[in-house]
Amino acid sequence: GIDDLMILATVPGVFLDYGRQTARMLGRATASEILAYLAEGHFLPGNFRSKIEAALQFLKRGGRRVVIAQLDEAFPSLRGEAVTQIVPAGS
Repeated sequence: GIDDLMILATVPGVFLDYGRQTARMLGRATASEILAYLAEGHFLPGNFRSKIEAALQFLKRGGRRVVIAQLDEAFPSLRGEAVTQIVPAGS
């Protein structure tokens, strides 16, 4: 099977409080943390919600890691440089 999923976006990673002065990019997060952020309303439909849901489904089905990055950062992101990585709960 496939271990890693890369999702390319127009921003460098997943942000909490996106569009606000308090916005901050997530580095590494577990699926459990992402689920909690989702429940708090951080990922709105039309924003990153569909990407987050796809990431969670991939991990639920045995994926090892989801990398979310900008297109021009695709190769460095595979090395874990300055992007959001989501891993299974307990990792």
